[in-house]
Amino acid sequence: MMERKFLFLLNPIAGNSNRSVIKKTIQKFIKDHKLTCEIHSTNPKGDYSAMRRKIVEENYTDVIVAGGDGTISSVVNDLRDTGVRFGLLPCGSGNGLALAAHIPKNTDRALQLISNGKARFTDAFLINNQFSCMLSGLGFDAQVAHEFAKQNKRGLITYIRQTFKHFISAPNYKFEIHSDDQKIETDAFFISIANSNQFGNQFTIAPKASLHDGLLDIVVVKKMNKLQILIAVLQQIRNGDVNEKIFNKNGILYFQTRSLRIKNPQNAPLHIDGDPAATSGEFTIRVIPSAFLLIKPD
Repeated sequence: MMERKFLFLLNPIAGNSNRSVIKKTIQKFIKDHKLTCEIHSTNPKGDYSAMRRKIVEENYTDVIVAGGDGTISSVVNDLRDTGVRFGLLPCGSGNGLALAAHIPKNTDRALQLISNGKARFTDAFLINNQFSCMLSGLGFDAQVAHEFAKQNKRGLITYIRQTFKHFISAPNYKFEIHSDDQKIETDAFFISIANSNQFGNQFTIAPKASLHDGLLDIVVVKKMNKLQILIAVLQQIRNGDVNEKIFNKNGILYFQTRSLRIKNPQNAPLHIDGDPAATSGEFTIRVIPSAFLLIKPD
């Protein structure tokens, strides 16, 4: 068996964790296990072309990312064609992919999993040729992501504050959804395109989603008053069922597909894996089955 060779990428600004503690924990893990490793900071521009060459030329087998969903997404997108296994040390604000994959948030336990765990092929998807490994969205949650990115202080409390701040005033948007020869025209508060089952922080917006089923889970929250939206979303979190492209009585459409198109005439804002992204008047979305190898529990 080939000796494993680890490259650690640590995001210096993710979430609100203490990065110096995480780095010391990693260094102790490397020393205790006598591993061949290097530790680098993530690239704020998301450019890992030089890292890709290093991985190939120096035969690295594992890339371990300490950061949040946006960081993980950019690293995986740039490096998945090298054939490495990816490990996660969750330290972002939401950690949706890690939660969906049952990866511990505790750094010591996550490192132990990386040491002993097996890698499994995991799906991802493209939205207008932009890579997403977990969840992207249009509308309210994307607006929160855009505002959250402007804040000086990161973390869950800041995210919650931005969510409440924008909830009452957030508008609905017109959308036209095309999937499997069916067209749906609706005003919606937000649309989630999910590969994992949640936003993060155990907020399971797409309860039936799987990282390995070759399908995307689409959740459309229809135009309602804000109290109705709260009730409907809470019910969706608890026991949302796939409902065959017909809005259920609570005004939520939840279906699964391999691909779809969304027309967005009012330019509702977009987020990709929790990070703000430039929107478009139309989106073409398709799943990438078995896109990358993720170290996770059996």
